[in-house]
Amino acid sequence: MIIRLQQGDRKAFATLYGWYGDLIFRQAILPRLPIRELAEDCLRDTFRTALEKIGTFRLENRSIFFWLRRIAVNKAIDVHRRHKRDQALSDALQQQDAPPMAPAPPRPDRGLEVDDTRRMVEASLANMNARYARALRLRLIEDRSREECAEILGVTVGNFDVILHRATKAFRKVYPP
Repeated sequence: MIIRLQQGDRKAFATLYGWYGDLIFRQAILPRLPIRELAEDCLRDTFRTALEKIGTFRLENRSIFFWLRRIAVNKAIDVHRRHKRDQALSDALQQQDAPPMAPAPPRPDRGLEVDDTRRMVEASLANMNARYARALRLRLIEDRSREECAEILGVTVGNFDVILHRATKAFRKVYPP
């Protein structure tokens, strides 16, 4: 089978994987990489490397299993080290006081979009019950507190909450989708 592998026989490689894939995974990789996703990636890389380097394998009174196992152990150690480095870097970055990122500049067409939305909102408010429209303007557009809005409308805060709820339902019906 080694000769078939070295000649590029893909079926022979599939057979090799069938024979040793699970064993390599359980004995060589998983004990060194307990994170299953990393271990699965390592197994894939192990057999990819084996396929690339099968021409260098020499059968000298030993099974190909030990050659595959050595590749797997080396890959697992490399992945484990890389994972530890990445984790340490991530931890260091989280502990470091990072300067806040500047907000992205507004899109050039954003002004037109805001103007269109403002016109649609005003048109919708004009088509509503005046009391509901006033409640929405006070609370959402002028950003007043619930208490202020209730006082201006001459109702209790609880009544204002009911009016605001009904106003939002009415607004949804008249606002264009």
